[in-house]
Amino acid sequence: MEEPSTSGVYVPLTYTAEPSNAAKATSMSHDWKIEPDKNKAASLYTKEIIHQHETGKSLLMTMDVRMDKEDQDRELIAFYKQNGIEWACPVKCKLQGDAAIGEGVTRHFFSTVIQRLQHGFNFNMGNTARTCLFEGEPGHLVPSSSQFLIESDLFLVAGRMIGHAFLHGGPRLAGVSQAIVHVLLGGSAETATVQIEDCPDHDIRETIKLLDGEAELGSEEYQAVLDLSLAWDLPGPTKENRKWLFERLLSHAVIGRRLRQLKQIRKGLKETRVWPLLSERKDVEIFLRENENSLTPSVLLQCICWPSDISVNDDDDDDNEDCSLEDRCRISWYLRHFIETASSSDLKNLVKFWLGWEVPEGKMVVEVVNSEMPKSSTCFNVLRLPAHYMHFSNFKDDLLMCIGTSEYGFGLV
Repeated sequence: MEEPSTSGVYVPLTYTAEPSNAAKATSMSHDWKIEPDKNKAASLYTKEIIHQHETGKSLLMTMDVRMDKEDQDRELIAFYKQNGIEWACPVKCKLQGDAAIGEGVTRHFFSTVIQRLQHGFNFNMGNTARTCLFEGEPGHLVPSSSQFLIESDLFLVAGRMIGHAFLHGGPRLAGVSQAIVHVLLGGSAETATVQIEDCPDHDIRETIKLLDGEAELGSEEYQAVLDLSLAWDLPGPTKENRKWLFERLLSHAVIGRRLRQLKQIRKGLKETRVWPLLSERKDVEIFLRENENSLTPSVLLQCICWPSDISVNDDDDDDNEDCSLEDRCRISWYLRHFIETASSSDLKNLVKFWLGWEVPEGKMVVEVVNSEMPKSSTCFNVLRLPAHYMHFSNFKDDLLMCIGTSEYGFGLV
């Protein structure tokens, strides 16, 4: 089925699947263990897991675009808090209040899941406008230290979301502290390389930084370090233990206060069946580094299938009437120029509009058609661009307007 655009749609969700005996795991191919390419190894593993469960009852998620964002996000959390779910079963999404259906909607669901983990959920838990499960600077995100979130098992939810999206080829959470990733995937806290930027609490960070260097501590500085050390059952600062205390305080601030959160996330990853891959193949990355989260023109251009010199007619669709070779060349050049000059954020919005999520894949087809505005068929990876533009500025303005509609549905109501 075709969606005219790939704009964002959100929950609520209804669950209609139960684990199937027919979907129990069988013996797996070990090719993924010896495959030299880490990305191909991950693909082999996830495809095998999904293949083993393809006869299981589908997870049906119904998204209502008419609800406000707070209710949508609460239903999203409620779905992932359910126990006894086989996450490797097929996933299907339907929209209420929007006529779009198909694979593009499912892709957008996973995009929404990771976006909420990255930037927070639209409800108030702990006197904040948004509830963020991860906090800190980009590239140094760590699980929140909120006891309320821990007691609510929301980091178990986060683990299920991360693993579920990864299993089905969706976007990955970006910018998590490498020290957190190291410990989460089985490394010891003692061997983790913790950076001062990994500490999200700026007051604690500034106190710990007082120990970094050789400058003598003033009375107030000494008292601040002493209070923090005693609060965490560590000795006060001396000339002899200064470096050791700096490392211990920093490690506890980043890792020690988050061991329960990491345990919950790890449990969620295990429930989604991605843990054997992560424990066996240490080179496979389920989290993206912050510098890997940017989308570059070269990566996107490699995936695009440009209009051919021969137009394909479709008698049932007026949009597919013949466009001249001149029109196809001009609009193709406009798109290429847009991609080469756009920001990473705009490129992600373009890919999300085109496919349903911000992960370039396969052949992304461009068609030049007779229509008023750009639109897309996310199920078939097709971007349809109008042939009437004679100036790049007009083309750019309309394209930016269309790809920026991810908060408002797929365009059919």
